[in-house]
Amino acid sequence: MSTSSTWRDWPPSSGPRKVEGGIKARSKRGAIGERWWSRRFIEVLESFGMQGRLARGRNYARSGQVISLDISAGYVTASVQGSRPKPYRVRLQVLPLTTRQWQRVEQALAARALFRARLLAGEMPAEIEDVFADCGTPLFPRSARELEMTCSCPDWGLPCKHVAAVCYVLAEAFDDDPFAMLAWRGRARADLLAALRGPAGAEPAGRPDGGESHGPLAGLADRPLAQSLDGFWTPGLSQARLRMLPPAAAAPADLLLRGFEPPPVQIGGEDLVTVLTPAYRLMTGQSADPPED
Repeated sequence: MSTSSTWRDWPPSSGPRKVEGGIKARSKRGAIGERWWSRRFIEVLESFGMQGRLARGRNYARSGQVISLDISAGYVTASVQGSRPKPYRVRLQVLPLTTRQWQRVEQALAARALFRARLLAGEMPAEIEDVFADCGTPLFPRSARELEMTCSCPDWGLPCKHVAAVCYVLAEAFDDDPFAMLAWRGRARADLLAALRGPAGAEPAGRPDGGESHGPLAGLADRPLAQSLDGFWTPGLSQARLRMLPPAAAAPADLLLRGFEPPPVQIGGEDLVTVLTPAYRLMTGQSADPPED
């Protein structure tokens, strides 16, 4: 009888070792990712033909096999516990945007008042992906070649279940902080918001190419107010053209309050923004307490 063996003779895997205090995905069934940007991240990965292999990592993500996760410019590094005693090392790498590319993106975002206000308030506009694309710097990788995945496990197929688990945990990290997605592409939250605020009193920048912004009211004559009183309250566009415009996104009542640094004024031990926020919500008919996500 031959003493040689093949992979068919190996005992079945005993499954991953249990982890105490691992990073568990909140989703218990179905898709992982609550916000549009985290769902979009998973959709992009699935569009690379990874859907089948990605699914292998859901149980790992939900059982807390990811021990650590760190996001920096261009890199996501993680430690994942598998069936072996030593955790596997996982790395997801993308090419960060250059300084010039980020300048173009920041100018484009600052030129759109609503985008600027929402980002300064800590929100991620749904159309931000289009802004990146218009600047020639897509927010998400366009192909599998733009996303390098490595794992120290012996599985040559990518993504292995350890990499897949990190992708799912990363998607939920983006849920918690959408600015982590931008940090991965090379811009920290504080630096981005500082660029959008600009110098005190500065007006938002124009188009990245130096031209004028072309919004729906572009091209209208700019006349002195005294010569425009007869049509001051008219939109300057026909009703038909107005109906063609996309609906404006609903903005929170306290959006402007959250978009600026609070003045150094304390009332009853609280800053002025905290004191005024309930009043802003009540004046707009919203609840004084912020809605729960």
